[in-house]
Amino acid sequence: MAKRDYYEVLGVTKGADDAALKSAFRKLAMQCHPDRNPGDAEAERRFKELNEAYQVLSDPQKRAAYDRFGHQAFEGGAGGGPGGFGPDFASSMSDIFEDIFGDVFGGGRRGGARGAQRGADLRYDLEITLEEAFRGKTATVKVPTAIQCEACNGTGAKPGSKPKTCATCGGQGRVRATQGFFAIERTCPTCGGRGEVIEDPCRVCSGSGRVMKERTLSVNVPAGVEDGTRIRLAGEGEAGMRGAPAGDLYIFLGIRPHGFYSRDGADLFCRVPISMVAAALGTDIAVPTLDGGEARIRIPEGTQSGKQFRIRGRGMPVLRSKETGDLYVQAIVETPQNLTRRQRELLAEFEKDSSQETSPESAGFFARVKDFFGGAG
Repeated sequence: MAKRDYYEVLGVTKGADDAALKSAFRKLAMQCHPDRNPGDAEAERRFKELNEAYQVLSDPQKRAAYDRFGHQAFEGGAGGGPGGFGPDFASSMSDIFEDIFGDVFGGGRRGGARGAQRGADLRYDLEITLEEAFRGKTATVKVPTAIQCEACNGTGAKPGSKPKTCATCGGQGRVRATQGFFAIERTCPTCGGRGEVIEDPCRVCSGSGRVMKERTLSVNVPAGVEDGTRIRLAGEGEAGMRGAPAGDLYIFLGIRPHGFYSRDGADLFCRVPISMVAAALGTDIAVPTLDGGEARIRIPEGTQSGKQFRIRGRGMPVLRSKETGDLYVQAIVETPQNLTRRQRELLAEFEKDSSQETSPESAGFFARVKDFFGGAG
C-alpha cells in the first residue's frame, strides 16, 4: 500500500510553519489516540501514520529531505527514519508527546527536584496614603501562609524516619508505558513524580511537610510608588511540598484618594479658591506641600478662574530616580454670596463704572453675539 503524503496526513499545506504542524498533529492525534479508541485497529493505524508524518515534518533536516525526495528519502530505514524506526524512535516520540500534550495522557513535564512541587505565589494588597508614597515607608504586613513544618524539617516523614524510594518508579518519578511499537513516559501514579513515598507521615503536618501560620513581614515601600505598583518578595510565598522551593509574595500597592491633591504620574494638582477681589487686585497665597512645607504663589491682578500656576520640583519623586515632578495650582475665583445691602450697593456702583476695559471678555462676547444675530436678521 502506497504511503500518503505527509502533509495530507496532517491536513496542512506544504508551507505550514511549526505552530500549524503542532496544532494539526495535536488535534488529530487526540482523536485517534489508542487510549481513546481501545481495540480499534484503524485508529491505531491512523495514529501511527500521524506519528510518522509529524516526526519527519517537525524535524527541519528530515523535512527538507522529504520536500526534495519524498518518501524515497527514507527508504531502507537509514538513520532511524520512518522507513525503519531506529532504536531512538520510542524515546523521540515520548519527547514529542510530552512537549505537545503535557499531562493530557498522564505525562507531565520533566524537570525539578524529582517532581517536587514548588510553593504557590501569594498576593497581598497594601493600601498607603499619598504622603507615604511621597516619603516611602517600611510597612509591616501579616500574611497567612503555608510554612515548612519544623517537626519534620519539611520532609513530611515522622521525626526519626525518612521517606523511602518509590518501588513503582525506582525513584525516577516517572514510569514508561509501552503502546505498540513506541513508549510514553508518565508521572508515577504512586509517588506523584517525587520519587519517594512516606510510610510513616509526620503527625504535625500529616505528611505534607508544611503547616499553616500567619507570618509577619517587613516591606520596604520606596518613595515615588504609584497606584498599582507591584513589589516582589522572592521566596516569601507558600512553602513547597516536602522541601520544594517556596513561592514568591507579591505586594500590590493601592494609594488612597487625597483630600487636596490629585496625581498624574509624578505631577501633583490642586485647586485653590480665591476671592473675586483678590483675583482682581492680585495677591499672594501659600499652598501646603507634601514635604511638610509650603509653596508661595503670586496671583497677578486680573487673574481669571481656572488659571493654572506651575511650581517646578514640588511634585512627587520619580521612583528610583533623582527627578521630581511639578506642582500645578489652579486658581478658582469665587463669586460672592449672601451679600449685605452695603455690599450690593458697592457692587452696583462698581458695575455702573465698569467699561469694556474692565471686563474685556464679556464685552467682546456680547458684541459678537449682537453682530451675529443682527446679521442673521
